[in-house]
Amino acid sequence: MITYTLVSLINFAAQLITLLMFAYAILSWVAKPWNKIRQFVERLSEPLLAPIRRVVPLVGMVDISPLVLILLVQLIARILVYIVYAVL
Repeated sequence: MITYTLVSLINFAAQLITLLMFAYAILSWVAKPWNKIRQFVERLSEPLLAPIRRVVPLVGMVDISPLVLILLVQLIARILVYIVYAVL
């Protein structure tokens, strides 16, 4: 029972961060900078993206830090799920 709960929590957190990054990427292209929804999503996203931006440079004029974060979150989630199943 606890295994299923932990795996569900890990997967939910990974999906939530992934959806946040997709919203961030889409809103950065279509919404004006003063849009309240965009500002809210940026406030949630920036603490997660800032460390990645220090390491990953821009590719041309494109910021790929949201993509890198999505890949890292998915990888870490899979590793944590594997550990939960191995331990419990």
